[in-house]
Amino acid sequence: MIKKRIAVLFGGASTEHEVSRMSAASILRNIPQNKYDVIRIGISKEGRWYLYNGSVDSILDGTWEQHPDNLPAFLSPDTGVHGLIVLRGAEYEILPLDGVVPVLHGKNGEDGTVQGLLQLAGIPYVGCDATSSAACMDKVITNVMLQYAGIPQAKFTWLYRSELEKDPAAAAEKVETELKEYPVFVKPANAGSSVGVSKASNREELIAAMRKAAKEDRKILIEENIVGQEVECAVLGNDVPSASQVGEIAPSSDFYDYDDKYVNGTSLLYIPAHIDEETSEKLRQRALNAYRVMGCSGLARVDFFVRSSDKEVLLNELNTLPGFTPISMYPKLMEAEGVSIEDLIDKLITLGFERAEQHD
Repeated sequence: MIKKRIAVLFGGASTEHEVSRMSAASILRNIPQNKYDVIRIGISKEGRWYLYNGSVDSILDGTWEQHPDNLPAFLSPDTGVHGLIVLRGAEYEILPLDGVVPVLHGKNGEDGTVQGLLQLAGIPYVGCDATSSAACMDKVITNVMLQYAGIPQAKFTWLYRSELEKDPAAAAEKVETELKEYPVFVKPANAGSSVGVSKASNREELIAAMRKAAKEDRKILIEENIVGQEVECAVLGNDVPSASQVGEIAPSSDFYDYDDKYVNGTSLLYIPAHIDEETSEKLRQRALNAYRVMGCSGLARVDFFVRSSDKEVLLNELNTLPGFTPISMYPKLMEAEGVSIEDLIDKLITLGFERAEQHD
């Protein structure tokens, strides 16, 4: 069997650079080597692209950037190239690719930018397309689309960074008028892994939280506080996707923040979640509906709250390239469905090829 040449992109000019390296290490260790010839492309926080041939351990600890054999390399948008241009001093070579696994979280990777480049190049890739990736990355756009589709979610409002800078008190008053009561959650519209997210219990904390979020993005999303369970569902597929059973997160801190997810690893994950079958089925159907509304393909992790007071299922967000770290919920949910991480990676690559063929 002739192996397909697959490039795995990792790192990226993003606040989630380190998380990407963890996910990429897991994927590189589990991708079926008998089917794929794997090329590693590391992207520094400054946005420099390199062909990397070193160890996976060096990807994890970040020392990959100092590898002496790194070569500048970049994806060409020219369909005639259909791959990488690798620079060797004054010379260059073309490295054709059959497909790409963009293991990039957050901005400049999960937001449609790299997906658009791959679409221009005509190279199949894993995950949602450029439009869906961009819409799901921007939580304001996601919320507006879900609201229009009638999918229940937390009450929300949003504003631009410029509004906050012009008049912080007026920005806070807008939030108080629309959401009515504290506490509230404040998020950058375009960020993931809980980067820049804060809980605010009064106006002073709200303004500070909005300023923190504004460092990550020009749009700020503010949502009502939901008291309840945090649950997640893994969706896999293109036109006819399937939804996994539901998993539950028991955060070790006030909410499921970055440290809880990737640093201390002290949160507890329960598969299946501690919810009844009726609620679980409602959640799975809403996950599939949201996946369709947002135009997703390949994969997404769909996050929900189950409100304690009335057991209402409220959609929180969709993650178009969820974490693949050893403690990440998406691969754990798929494993609970009987899909090993090796088979999952293989399936995702196959779905990327199938979508590319449908679009030809």
